[in-house]
Amino acid sequence: MLTRWSLAESGEVLDLAELFPDQCDVVLDIGFGGGEGLIEMAATRPAEAIIGVEVHTPGVASVLDAIEANGWSHVRVAMTDVIDFMPRIPPASLAAIRLWFPDPWPKNKQKHRRLVRPALVAEWADRLRPGGVLHIATDIIDYAAHAKAVLAAEPSFVGGVVERPAWRPLTRFEARGLAEGRTAIDLWYEKVR
Repeated sequence: MLTRWSLAESGEVLDLAELFPDQCDVVLDIGFGGGEGLIEMAATRPAEAIIGVEVHTPGVASVLDAIEANGWSHVRVAMTDVIDFMPRIPPASLAAIRLWFPDPWPKNKQKHRRLVRPALVAEWADRLRPGGVLHIATDIIDYAAHAKAVLAAEPSFVGGVVERPAWRPLTRFEARGLAEGRTAIDLWYEKVR
């Protein structure tokens, strides 16, 4: 399944119209973990193409199983780090980027590993089409504050905290946070037209 439905970490810039001929909106789902959120979004939004990027083998396997079981042609996975995969995404091509419950790297000596960082946020802005959306969800207050500060410094984005969208699936990471007394914070940023 990996050979049929995965995208290589490196290579030429992807031709998204050729890869997804029946979809006009392509979403990059970064770090989909166990895959339950990506699978639910793929099932409820078949007109939206999804490229999921994840390094966690069981999560990738779950998504590949769902692709096969449902006969989906609108989902692909890249089993790699998003930093290494970004050069394959064409400029101004994505309708949205989803980053739901990323690893918060809570220790001070780890914070440089957080995905929401100026250089990567600038790359995301470059790959989103005008009006495209960056949607971040986290239940770590410090991470939300960090993300807001980084995004405030990126002139390509406008936005901030929004109410939790009813359509956003409950992932196992969010469920764990709720069980531990935390509440999700949704950040919604649009690329300036």
